[in-house]
Amino acid sequence: MKLQMWLNQLKVAIVEKDTALLALLLQDIPKLEKEEEIKSAIVLLGEATRLVQSLKDETQASMQQVKKNIEFLKSGVADVPAKFDITS
Repeated sequence: MKLQMWLNQLKVAIVEKDTALLALLLQDIPKLEKEEEIKSAIVLLGEATRLVQSLKDETQASMQQVKKNIEFLKSGVADVPAKFDITS
């Protein structure tokens, strides 16, 4: 894959928050030779790292909220054994 195409796809992956594309691009990092290419790649990879960390934090917060919601819902349910009443 050509370097410029790779850098452009990396930008797209960051903007679109496409972690699957990020993972794919990180598996095939092209050889960087020019200083400008290296600087661009460093900036973009830093931004990709911040994006992944942000998504990880959001997921963790969502999971915590789901756990709290489940605990709340469970606290409102009486512990009554289920039985089938055929006498009424």
